[in-house]
Amino acid sequence: MATQSIDIKVASNGRMILPASVRKAMGLHGDAKVILTVENDEVRLSPIGHGVSRAQAIYREHAKQARSIDDFLSDRKAEAATEAVEASPSDQPRDPA
Repeated sequence: MATQSIDIKVASNGRMILPASVRKAMGLHGDAKVILTVENDEVRLSPIGHGVSRAQAIYREHAKQARSIDDFLSDRKAEAATEAVEASPSDQPRDPA
């Protein structure tokens, strides 16, 4: 969608209605979620699916090796176990009092 400015009324409770042409251009159908970003005095709405797609594309671009979810979970469990051991109170000096 080319840059376009549209006047939209904001109700006293903060609700506003996105025109059908905007929803169509954003690929929003029925109930949908969007990401609302406030930067300085501007608001940007992005379909939540677009953010997911962008994140996946960035991951694929920078991933060094193919890894499965099971690989990730296994690594995370090992990290959590290491963190638990490091935070164990048995490693702390005891007060003799």
